Amino acid sequence: MPGMEYHLESVEGIERGGQLQVRGPNVMLGYYLSDNPGVLVPPVTERGEGWYDTGDIVVLDNEDYITISGRMKRFAKVAGEMVSLTLVETIASDTWPDALHAAVSIPDAQKGEMIILYTEQENADRQEMQTVAKSQSIGEINLPRKIVMIDKLPILGSGKINYPAVQELANS
Repeated sequence: MPGMEYHLESVEGIERGGQLQVRGPNVMLGYYLSDNPGVLVPPVTERGEGWYDTGDIVVLDNEDYITISGRMKRFAKVAGEMVSLTLVETIASDTWPDALHAAVSIPDAQKGEMIILYTEQENADRQEMQTVAKSQSIGEINLPRKIVMIDKLPILGSGKINYPAVQELANS
């Protein structure tokens, strides 16, 4: 876009692309925060004031077209590798297309983070997911270490999965 600057902040464990930061005339001027009423606080990143961190993990092609790979919040760091929780859910959906699935991560002393898949699929078996992942040439690191069957995933009024509620389940 004309007048827009961008920067990709490298993310450890992601080889292609990075976290998108933008600056330009169409980026908001800042935030009004409850702890400082009436004061506009501009966005700031390590690049300086006025840069906005989108939270998106993107890849640029040789013509600078952007492809969004996912959201930084939707990645887990497992054994030094960044694993897309969306990919975990996609594998689950490919394995059990008639059920809802939600992947979240929790801290793990051995590997950094552990991925847990919550699913409405009865008798969900990790080995079934392994078979599907292998057929798609997807590595083992992209599979959940634990699968939890749940009657009904928490859903927002919009019909989307309530990830904070799923995260609470994993943290308890």
